[in-house]
Amino acid sequence: MTHISVHSIYTATEGEGVHIGTPQVFVRFQGCAIGCVNCDSKDTWDFSGNMVSVEECILKVLELSGAENRKIHRVSITGGDPLHPKHEKGALEIAGKLKKLGFFVNIEAAGTRVVDSIFDNVHFISFDVKTPSTGVETNYNLIKRLVTHYENKAQIKSVISDKKDFEYIYDTFTKLKKDLDFSTPWVLTPCYEPHEEFPKDRFINIIELNQSFGSPFRVIGQQHKWIHGPAKKNV
Repeated sequence: MTHISVHSIYTATEGEGVHIGTPQVFVRFQGCAIGCVNCDSKDTWDFSGNMVSVEECILKVLELSGAENRKIHRVSITGGDPLHPKHEKGALEIAGKLKKLGFFVNIEAAGTRVVDSIFDNVHFISFDVKTPSTGVETNYNLIKRLVTHYENKAQIKSVISDKKDFEYIYDTFTKLKKDLDFSTPWVLTPCYEPHEEFPKDRFINIIELNQSFGSPFRVIGQQHKWIHGPAKKNV
């Protein structure tokens, strides 16, 4: 019986990206070794989480989704980092079983790995491309691989803090467009600094930057933070 390190399983609407506002059950893994300096979920970094069997996780998802009279049809597997090698077996098993049960399954990928066994068995991939403000760099070849193999079932997301971040992502996007003619949506998410209230000026600046560069991206904020504030968890 496979067990996984679980931070939480809960219902909420998707707070960011192209599926914003969609009701989902979130299966959040505990454990991440990436270390983004502006991470808003540092409580998920420690790998010594509550160990739960895959079967228990599935039952909890069914309970929260409405079971036989299912009201929620989507599950987002997130973290932490569900694609870390320590989590990979469990994430693959959960994704496969949920898919067989008829759920639309999304995987939140931190951009540090492309795991074909999982990506082939989910409906949608949310793939991060890190910016300078995160202190982490995404390998360009991984972005190319994602777009080459999963162009039509993925989105790319980047958290943007300032003009430096924007220009870095624009240069990466431009390079990728020269290498590949792709249609995968690329979403910019204006950064919230820790415990910062709605950063209106940053949103406006990023929207204006995007327009000045020909509007190559969609700028989509984090809805859950507008509604509940930046510190509220599991919403």
